Amino acid sequence: MKIKIDSLDTIHEAAKEFLQNMGDGKVFAFYGKMGAGKTTFVKAICEELGVEDVITSPTFALVNEYTAGDGSPVYHFDFYRIKKLDEVYDMGYEDYFYSGNLCFLEWPELIEDLLPEDCTKVTITVVLITSRRSKVCVETYFYPPRGAV
Repeated sequence: MKIKIDSLDTIHEAAKEFLQNMGDGKVFAFYGKMGAGKTTFVKAICEELGVEDVITSPTFALVNEYTAGDGSPVYHFDFYRIKKLDEVYDMGYEDYFYSGNLCFLEWPELIEDLLPEDCTKVTITVVLITSRRSKVCVETYFYPPRGAV
């Protein structure tokens, strides 16, 4: 699935499309370069889920917990500052990843060996930058691919 975001004005429409197509997945790994829009897109997704908390990147906390409109927890991770996998073990990552609640992960490449097998990989790339705006493409890869046995 590919979603194009032409401007911040359309990011919530893109988030709705993402939510409508995410299926039964619970753990979503967001890949992209610094500044590609990972946090901004996760924020829009959370807002579409009815989160009323302040949504920020958990760069220093590693994980932020939000409450969706239906009362369920939503976990937002940022592994950018992880130096060793022991830090992720110490935070009890399994309790989050296997909780059955939504988990949105930024910088998952730093903990690749710990990602659940059924993790959905989402790549965010900036495809055009002009002096006034940029266009972003969100590509989602479902593992295993939908329809696979």
